[in-house]
Amino acid sequence: MRRMISLLVVVALTAVGSLLADAKVCIGCHKNITPGAVSDWKMSKHAENEVGCDVCHGDEHKSKATVDKVHIPTPDTCADCHEEKVAQYRKGKHALGWASMKAMPTTHHNPMVLIDGQKGCGGCHKVGEKSVEEIKRLKADGHKYGTAACDSCHTRHSFSVKEAKQPQACQTCHMGFDHPQWEMYSSSKHGVRYLLKQNGTLPEGAVAPTCQDCHMQDGDHEVRTAWGFLAVRLPLPEDKQWAADQTTILQALGVLDPAGKPTARLDVVKAADVARLTQEDFDRERNKMLKACRQCHSPGFAKEQMAKGDEILREADHLTAEAIRVVTGLYQDGLLEKPAGYANAFPDLLTFHDAPTVIEQKLFVMFLKHRMRAFQGAFHNNPDYALWYGWSELKRDLTEIRELSAELRRINRIQDKEL
Repeated sequence: MRRMISLLVVVALTAVGSLLADAKVCIGCHKNITPGAVSDWKMSKHAENEVGCDVCHGDEHKSKATVDKVHIPTPDTCADCHEEKVAQYRKGKHALGWASMKAMPTTHHNPMVLIDGQKGCGGCHKVGEKSVEEIKRLKADGHKYGTAACDSCHTRHSFSVKEAKQPQACQTCHMGFDHPQWEMYSSSKHGVRYLLKQNGTLPEGAVAPTCQDCHMQDGDHEVRTAWGFLAVRLPLPEDKQWAADQTTILQALGVLDPAGKPTARLDVVKAADVARLTQEDFDRERNKMLKACRQCHSPGFAKEQMAKGDEILREADHLTAEAIRVVTGLYQDGLLEKPAGYANAFPDLLTFHDAPTVIEQKLFVMFLKHRMRAFQGAFHNNPDYALWYGWSELKRDLTEIRELSAELRRINRIQDKEL
């Protein structure tokens, strides 16, 4: 009887196939400690191909006494087997997610649990690669997880390609205040049709693009867009008014000085790759997107839709630039105290919610929430986001900023008379 029980135990432990000896040892403990991880691994391609725990986690952790010796994977770990995909990832914007978060001037004004602790900004920006020194510091501060990056989309320990190809894989990060791509996509005709495919309403062969079909064509992990995250670029547009408006926005982002010359912050923007800074870079990404559109649409239709997105951005920039100039005028006339840390004579749009006054807070929301919704709604073919959550809000923001400015000037005139 005992022999039969032993045989059953052996069969249970080796049910996923001929596994490495170390993997069997890991399963013996972790089926009780982290059963979800074991279950996911057993269903994975890793298990199917006899990629045991030690391949990713090393072989130094064998008991409770050696937990501190377990290796937490990084992109280099994944590159041992997936060299091409990791190389593509490192050329795209996701790899720079951690660096771009750290580059924001007020990142360290937030509780560190939101940043390094990854319960806020860091929870999504952990998709970015970290240096060896950063990983050591994070571990020393008690943040030993979130270094793998690849598991942001390929959830550990299944690391499923099928899961990562679903639009919901993008949902956790690409939603909300400043980049509601999930909300825009899922309620657009593109997204609605794909979700209907998923629930079986539409047949499997129905045309319905995912996020990955457009932004990761043929599985290419070099994710980028023509306009970049903040939709500013160099060289400036040929349209003179638009060029002037984009210059104002760039000055309020601190990358151009009052004379229109580059500042040190432009080097940070370059390093974080959040904007296209040459015509060639812009055209390359635009042409990649047009190629994606042409899988379903005619070339003429695709170009027309892209041009309409550009036009929405041009109009949104005009409203935003006027609001920036209103606040700049208050600084210049001494009616609003410009914080000492600001890069130049303009309000600093990258202060986010740390902007010190109501009118500057309104400007930050106008730029990072409503301007983003206007042009992103247009590019994601979501009319409601482009209009009501974007353009309409921009118009109301500008009205409020004008009135707040007028009130400050009125109060100042009264005070001058009293003096």
